[in-house]
Amino acid sequence: MLLTLDHLTVRLPGTARPVLDDVTLRVAAGEVVGLVGESGSGKSTTAKAALGLLPGTATASGTVRVDDADVLALTGEELRRHRARTVAMIHQDPRAALNPVRRIGDFLRERGADRDRAAQLLGAVGLSDPERRLRQRPHELSGGMLQRVVIAGALAARPRLLLADEATSALDVTTQAEILALLRTLRAEQGAGLLFITHDLHLAAAYCDRVYVMYAGRIVEERTAQAFFAAPAHPYTRGLLDCSPTLGDTSRPLLPIPGRPPSLGDAFPGCPFASRCPDAEPACETWRPEAAELPDGGVAACRRAPAAVPTATERNLS
Repeated sequence: MLLTLDHLTVRLPGTARPVLDDVTLRVAAGEVVGLVGESGSGKSTTAKAALGLLPGTATASGTVRVDDADVLALTGEELRRHRARTVAMIHQDPRAALNPVRRIGDFLRERGADRDRAAQLLGAVGLSDPERRLRQRPHELSGGMLQRVVIAGALAARPRLLLADEATSALDVTTQAEILALLRTLRAEQGAGLLFITHDLHLAAAYCDRVYVMYAGRIVEERTAQAFFAAPAHPYTRGLLDCSPTLGDTSRPLLPIPGRPPSLGDAFPGCPFASRCPDAEPACETWRPEAAELPDGGVAACRRAPAAVPTATERNLS
């Protein structure tokens, strides 16, 4: 297994609950794994754990392994080598990843690409006139163009594991399709694994092999992409799909999840989704979620699982 998180719990001082709570997640070599959930659910922190980029004040328990490396135990030169060669992350905010006074070419060369490969990478991610872009600074490019530069930088070192945090959210749909195809090519050519963080549930279902759903720092469901979209088992997953628009289907009403996503100041004696869940029962207020295996081999952390999972047709009729 390329990336293994086992019962990872991360706490920050002054918070009522962990940022990550007993997270278990796997990414195999050559696999695309989706991670979805509302903002603040812990998706980016999960990805940063694979890089050893947890906050300095954080306390962590559990295991984070990439290949044979215990990431939480890496320090100094070993940690720098891990971040430079084994794992690469495409950040949500490209401006935060680029030095505003350094040229684009310098950014790519720092990541191991010579001038010819740097220009090739910029062309591959859809930037016109790559040679000119190498001489430009970040303020001369739009946000979407900078996102492509950051993607090129992540690909420069030919990483074994790629962490894509909303990597295509700033791109138009045509360029998005080109970038996703490029990431698939990387996976095929190098056997790289990809952890794909996104708010686009339909994209996750179409692009990923498996999908993890995260809520309040916990994994609430893990399914194959086909099962995730066709027959979601956790009420939160069903809620996310019910409020996601679909192309061409204007007759289906969008049903928002009531309430608000929890903050780190909110503590839960039982299921953290109970106050927003349409299927909650009094016992859910005190039942601590435990992953239950579903008939198809997936898991869902719901007290009522593994109850019969409705089909997509049944959900649409209800």
